[in-house]
Amino acid sequence: MRTIKLRSAKRILVTGGAGFIGSHLCTRLLELGNEVLCVDNYFTGQRSNVAVLLENSRFELLRHDVTFPLYVEVDEIYNLACPASPIYYQLDPVQTTKTSVHGAINMLGLAKRVRAKILQASTSEVYGNPTVHPQTEAYSGNVNPIGPRACYDEGKRCAETLFFDYHRQHQLPIKVARIFNTYGPRMQPSDGRVVSNFVVQALQGEPITIYGDGQQTRSFCFVDDLIEALVRFMETSNDMTGPINIGNPSEVTMLVLARKILELTNSKSELIFLPLPEDDPQQRLPDISLARAVLGWEPRVGLDDGLSRTVAYFRDLIGPT
Repeated sequence: MRTIKLRSAKRILVTGGAGFIGSHLCTRLLELGNEVLCVDNYFTGQRSNVAVLLENSRFELLRHDVTFPLYVEVDEIYNLACPASPIYYQLDPVQTTKTSVHGAINMLGLAKRVRAKILQASTSEVYGNPTVHPQTEAYSGNVNPIGPRACYDEGKRCAETLFFDYHRQHQLPIKVARIFNTYGPRMQPSDGRVVSNFVVQALQGEPITIYGDGQQTRSFCFVDDLIEALVRFMETSNDMTGPINIGNPSEVTMLVLARKILELTNSKSELIFLPLPEDDPQQRLPDISLARAVLGWEPRVGLDDGLSRTVAYFRDLIGPT
């Protein structure tokens, strides 16, 4: 009989762990046999996202804001703390920047003290409104530093700077993942992201709001695929710092997305067109060649399948209309 070598359990900190992506990550890390400390201030995260995990003796939940220092003993840190949808990060733009910058400083300081490996959940927003398509990790971006989205875009760019400076100055093992549009169960119905907007509007029979002419494009990665990539990235050797793009390389227009969701929900909602928000990018598409080469990863869940699962989640959440 073949002997299976069990990997030793690690104690892992996940900041923003009660959020949409963070809660899925906590679940996956527990499935791998680790101990997980989930930290969240519940600004956009929800305790209900991780409530079922509280039954697991290897899971711990702590209410804490990463703009304040945290003193714990851990082996690895996934830094996901920051509101990621424009509706939420523009509510308090100064606090958004603090969360990205002060939060990074505090988590990097913790990682330095305990010599933990640390992964930064960065974003495709560091590319701004790109003039290069698709976007590779070498592209330095086209960001408006004084626009309404800058609190998030520039905050995340500064966090990347801090991560690489800690790596160069203190030899800290870091990972920087640039996450593109992600969707799936546990998205908040009111978070203003295009998938949740369209699905909720369709299920409630409300008009589908499309900004601009609907020809702007995005790519959408199902959350399970994203989590697999993050876990694989953390397991790479210390010389693989990134940044690495993580997203779906298939492009879709907002108009096509809206029609797919209308079909999946059997909705009679009409389409209405509103002015495009300031600095909203026209195109966003990752080049994932590096993720394929280094992580052996690419998305497996197709858009129709992922949207079907997401619609089912929101249908259960919203109930009959």
